[in-house]
Amino acid sequence: VETSKYIINTSEVKARLTTPNTILLAIMAGIYVGMGAFGYIFIGQTMGNIDVGLMKFFGAAVFPVGLMLVVFTGSELFTGDTLMTMAVLDKRINFPEMMRTWILVYLGNLIGSIALAFAIYKSGMITGATEELVLKVAGGKLSLDFTSAVIRGLLCNILVVLGMWLSYSAQDVGSKILGIWFPVMLFVLVGFEHSVANMFFLPLAKFVGIGPSWIDIFTLNIIPVTIGNILAGGIMIPFVYYNAHIQPLKDN
Repeated sequence: VETSKYIINTSEVKARLTTPNTILLAIMAGIYVGMGAFGYIFIGQTMGNIDVGLMKFFGAAVFPVGLMLVVFTGSELFTGDTLMTMAVLDKRINFPEMMRTWILVYLGNLIGSIALAFAIYKSGMITGATEELVLKVAGGKLSLDFTSAVIRGLLCNILVVLGMWLSYSAQDVGSKILGIWFPVMLFVLVGFEHSVANMFFLPLAKFVGIGPSWIDIFTLNIIPVTIGNILAGGIMIPFVYYNAHIQPLKDN
């Protein structure tokens, strides 16, 4: 119950942020998630010849660093901000205020993710086995049909928002880290789809030289994955826990 109240209160604060601050905090979040995603790629190319299972495990273990940085710095990540629906249900903010924040954060995350992808491409770090893995990861993501991408996006954001939920309910840094780590690690390990991470993976592959156009990147993956992320974090989780935790208090 206390965590639900905390999410509602912080959502109200997010809705009141100025446009420049919202976009800046979202750009930083896009960079942080991209860092975690690149960590996954880097470990993957170094361990790929040893054991694929171990490669996925260690890559997934590094990926949550991005979300940890987002939470501890107070940056704005679209997938986490889908929980703002709880504040709309509580009538603390209205629907247009939530949509304004979502759009600004989504835009900022996109800018940050693409900027990091371009910087890493220009750094000369994407060669040989790393380049092969970048193209392989992107190819897998772009080969999903629309329904599969939506469902994987939905399943992903159940874990992401619950990871954030656990971090909000924890009192000390160590507990917050563990709260984020395991749910996020799980979604990466099993191959669910995160819209902001894909804003890094797919542009990086595009810079390296993948075939599909920018339109394909969005229509084949990022848009359906975003829909799935919203269904989980913006509809399913908020409605279940608002009605379970907050509505009974109001009824009494």
